[in-house]
Amino acid sequence: MKTSKVTVRKRLYVALIFSVVAFLALIVRLGYVQLIAGAEITKKAEDSWRRDIPFQAKRGEILDRNGTRLAYNISSPTIYAIPVQIKDAKDTARQLSGPLGMSEAMLLEKLTKRQSSVELKPGGRKLTTEKAQAVAALGLPGIVVSEDNKRYYPYGNLAAHVLGFTGSYNQGLTGLELQYDQRLTGLKGSVSSLVDAAGRKMPQSSDKFVPPQDGLSLELTIDKTIQSIVERELDQAMLHYQANDVIAIAMNPKTGEILAMGSRPTFEPDKYQEVSSEVYNRNLPIWMTYEPGSTFKIITLAAAIQEGKVDLEHEHFYDPGSIEVAGAKLRCWKKGGHGSQTFLEVVENSCNPGFVALGQRLGKDKLFSYINAFGFGNKTGIDLKGEENGILFKPKQVGPVELATTSFGQGVSVTPIQQITAVSAAINGGKLYKPFVSKSWIQPETGTILEETKPTLVRQVISPETSKTVREALEKVVAEGTGGKAFLDGYRVGGKTGTAQKVINGRYSANEHIVSFIGFAPADDPQLVVYVAVDNPQGIQFGGVVAAPVVRNIMADALPYMGIQPRTTQVDKKFKPNANETRIVTVPNLVGKTVSDLYEDMNSNFQLAASGSGTTVLRQAPAAGARVEQGSVIRIYLGAQD
Repeated sequence: MKTSKVTVRKRLYVALIFSVVAFLALIVRLGYVQLIAGAEITKKAEDSWRRDIPFQAKRGEILDRNGTRLAYNISSPTIYAIPVQIKDAKDTARQLSGPLGMSEAMLLEKLTKRQSSVELKPGGRKLTTEKAQAVAALGLPGIVVSEDNKRYYPYGNLAAHVLGFTGSYNQGLTGLELQYDQRLTGLKGSVSSLVDAAGRKMPQSSDKFVPPQDGLSLELTIDKTIQSIVERELDQAMLHYQANDVIAIAMNPKTGEILAMGSRPTFEPDKYQEVSSEVYNRNLPIWMTYEPGSTFKIITLAAAIQEGKVDLEHEHFYDPGSIEVAGAKLRCWKKGGHGSQTFLEVVENSCNPGFVALGQRLGKDKLFSYINAFGFGNKTGIDLKGEENGILFKPKQVGPVELATTSFGQGVSVTPIQQITAVSAAINGGKLYKPFVSKSWIQPETGTILEETKPTLVRQVISPETSKTVREALEKVVAEGTGGKAFLDGYRVGGKTGTAQKVINGRYSANEHIVSFIGFAPADDPQLVVYVAVDNPQGIQFGGVVAAPVVRNIMADALPYMGIQPRTTQVDKKFKPNANETRIVTVPNLVGKTVSDLYEDMNSNFQLAASGSGTTVLRQAPAAGARVEQGSVIRIYLGAQD
């Protein structure tokens, strides 16, 4: 059948229409690609041709409150290979094996991978500057020395649990390094080149450098000098008492700023792999929970005074050595009891039956309302990971015995940070502050403070008048009571001892205790509060014997450093005349003496503990003229005389 001319013309017409539409579509598409999407497509093409060598940003430094660097970075370059640019893989592997400490076979495997770039780890990661320069001097095609850095902690284990540490890629793993990892890390940069399909650098193309953005620097409330004093005393206590753990916190009670925090056992952040994960993962001052013992009596005392339940100076209490509550006999630490005493002497003597009486006067609802108001049973909110809540009796669990034991610190579980925070509120005018260690964030290039943490007032717990009475009572504890070994001549020191049986397998241990002491100074205007707890010290297990001297030693050095000068008047220490009483002697002036002269002037009254290098005494603690117990240690700091 023949096709008509009309049909042919129609078909040609339709074909023409389709051709014109297709041609117009092609022109539109071409215009779109060239005029509108050209830049984006070109960028995508370049991205597909571009090969990046990363440049790590500098991790932000961590500083103490005075700007001393506690954690910073040191140059530690990393070696990369671009396999397609390597001309002789075997020879390259041979030359690199020495500087990188890797076998030729391992290097050859990496150098021949079908990848755009390969990190030559482990030997090529984070090299010393000298090794990196040795590799660069080889001038090997396809081998790139990339700038990198690693974390450095210049003071070893100082504040290790607070600072934490980083991993092999500078990522935060524990402590503040983990807490603020994102802000410290910054943004990495790169150097990139355009390459062809074979991976060869395109001729006449230039490298593109994207600079890294360094992380922010973090300034802490920690004072390196006070932290060093605390670390020294932790070491001494651990060595002397062979304890399971030792914990110490120093705080500004008026703001909640942590001036020092540490514990034993400890570790060096640079060498964390050398210790058990239980050591570096547990920041004991915020993680460990235990029955506080008599340091908790400060809370019962404050509540009783605030509620008008006791007249400390004029009201008497008779202690026969125990008190019976609902069929349970609760004993005083002193066999036979303290007899008739004022309630101020109840505090001085840390008399358990006397505090049971105060708890009974308050009643469970009122006592527990104060315990909660002082922050127990809840996290303090300190800016460190791993804080625990502690444990309190639930209201329905509190009967007469639970009320009685709680009043003297047994049956409740607290953390050290809760304890020092609560006591700070009891003696600072009644204000409960949120503790914190992060003071400010700083732009590293300009030194500009971008963000600053201000003290956070949680609540007013007791009145300033009650707080003043509590301070005065606790000053008497140090001058005339169980806290005598924390007495510091020239300084008004207040405090409270604590001795608590440990709970092991649900039962109180007869042989293991956690002993503690919390002290503050000056007692009329507290600027420093120190809490020390020692877990299962060997030998005598009393807070006043074990922990109080540690607090005294910390304060003896920290208070003068803080600019707090000794006074000529204070509550005199009460020296009880008995055959076992230690004689009190006056510390001589050793500053300026040479080592050879020291031992001629010293006698059996003192022991010497020297630190530093040199032959001349530059400083001493306690200071000359201080009154101390016979046999006390005088710490001397040696150096070269100007």
